[in-house]
Amino acid sequence: MRGFDFSSWQAIGTTLLGLSLITIIGVGVRLLAMMTIQQRRERENRQINERLRTLIAAYKTLGGSFTGDLSVDPTHLRDLRRRAAAQADEGLLLNAESAGSERMRRMRDAVEAALADIILLGTDEQVALATSAAQELVAGRPVHTAELVVALRDFIRQALGLDPVPAGVSVPRQGPTRTAGSAGRGRGEGANERGGRGKGGGGMGMGMGMGLGVGGASVGSGGADSDAREGR
Repeated sequence: MRGFDFSSWQAIGTTLLGLSLITIIGVGVRLLAMMTIQQRRERENRQINERLRTLIAAYKTLGGSFTGDLSVDPTHLRDLRRRAAAQADEGLLLNAESAGSERMRRMRDAVEAALADIILLGTDEQVALATSAAQELVAGRPVHTAELVVALRDFIRQALGLDPVPAGVSVPRQGPTRTAGSAGRGRGEGANERGGRGKGGGGMGMGMGMGLGVGGASVGSGGADSDAREGR
């Protein structure tokens, strides 16, 4: 209060103006700091959400199966072609094997993409496990992803604020998600196309039959009229 001068109206106005300026500057600095902190938090939240979304997708890809073959087959397309050339004489067996090989190849591609995402956004433990799995794929050895799936599951539950899986619950080993085959869909689409063509042909046949019938009726009625006029 010693710096304030209330001896005259002019001094009072100057004092109030100084107080207003100081208050405005303080409020502005505080708002600027709050906006900066809020933007930083929003950016961090977006990064965390994107990271969690990517890791959850990788978890579903690497651990979507509980039964069947839970390993990743590292066979590449060039190996499949060599195998197909070696077994060219066995037509039916080759078709059955090619369908299964195509399915395993799509599974391997999805697993490789998931491993790349984990190496980019995972924790130290997850990156180490994903790198080891990728090295096994490069070496041509089948890979099991159960250990990496457990690490992803624990991290995701912790990041979402969920309790860890109870110790008494025994979760089966998990493996890569089995992708749906495209051969059945292609056969279904071919059947639908053939059915559509058959329906179209039936419609054309009905149309031609009706047209011929109407034309014959017209000719018959015309001949009857001419006979009646000649009779008269």
